[in-house]
Amino acid sequence: MEMGFWKKLSAKGAVPASGWGSASGGKKPIIAMAPMANVTDAAFRRMFAKYGKPDVFWTEFVSTEALCSEKGRESALLDLIYSKDERPIVAQIFGSKPNLFYKSAEMIKQLGFDGVDLNMGCPDRNVEKQGAGAALIKNPGLAEEIIEATKEGAGGLPVSIKTRIGYNKDITEEWTAHLLESDPAAITFHARTRKEMSDVPAHWDAIARAVKARDAAKKSTLILGNGDVRSVREAARKSEETGCDGVMIGRGMFGNPWCFKGVKREEKTLEERLRAMCEHARYFEELFREKKNFAVMKKHFKAYASDFDGAKELREELMETESADEVREKVEIFLTREV
Repeated sequence: MEMGFWKKLSAKGAVPASGWGSASGGKKPIIAMAPMANVTDAAFRRMFAKYGKPDVFWTEFVSTEALCSEKGRESALLDLIYSKDERPIVAQIFGSKPNLFYKSAEMIKQLGFDGVDLNMGCPDRNVEKQGAGAALIKNPGLAEEIIEATKEGAGGLPVSIKTRIGYNKDITEEWTAHLLESDPAAITFHARTRKEMSDVPAHWDAIARAVKARDAAKKSTLILGNGDVRSVREAARKSEETGCDGVMIGRGMFGNPWCFKGVKREEKTLEERLRAMCEHARYFEELFREKKNFAVMKKHFKAYASDFDGAKELREELMETESADEVREKVEIFLTREV
């Protein structure tokens, strides 16, 4: 099993974590950026590279079908743009054909990524129709073929998996045992079943059970947990409680590029938050002008511009913007009015 950067990160277990280490007895778990479609793009990651890096960056998930087709490759590669400031960075891919995972892993290796992650948890119906994402939980034989093909194509890059604890019901121990047979470098469990989506609280007891299954199998695969964690302090507590090696933060990142420094959004001034939003919009435009719709930024406007007097009115104005300059103009007018 190739561990690569994962081995270095797991060695951080005895490193004091400034500001929040006390929550885990002075030990720091691996804190990762959760991959999210139309969220964790290069512009989003650039904000975190500047204001507070996670231990591991993740790309949005990319279709193996698209990467391996002449028609879809250009668009797919757009989602694999990254900078040296984002290392270590893992490229996440999804699909259902082992041969395409092999070819995609070869490309990811050539692009210089630090690792390859296999999405086996996405509940999107269009993804599942392909036999991909969470559908693979129901097809463990194919899942194993995909892992092996990816490892072969990755040429030594560590291969990890992000999945859920089951499809219609919790099968944590059974699913963990099956995935461990292929010796992935790491497995991240979103602590809900596919059926539950995100409609119930995450079952962190399942993460503890996955850790026990790993230990019983005497494997070195790292176990990470994901679900309802919004801060590094909370991540440290979850790691201590479950024994997992790391934690992914997802929704806690929205509107808070300082998240991985242990800073709460409300601890920043309104001006700092709004100027960060303007910077984020500018990065998006620089990287994706005429390639991606500026409307992608709207979900971020909702996160940055919230929980203050006049937030609703400002958001309504921001939803009408079509460029970074327009965003900046709206913010300057708002801040002047606030003074």
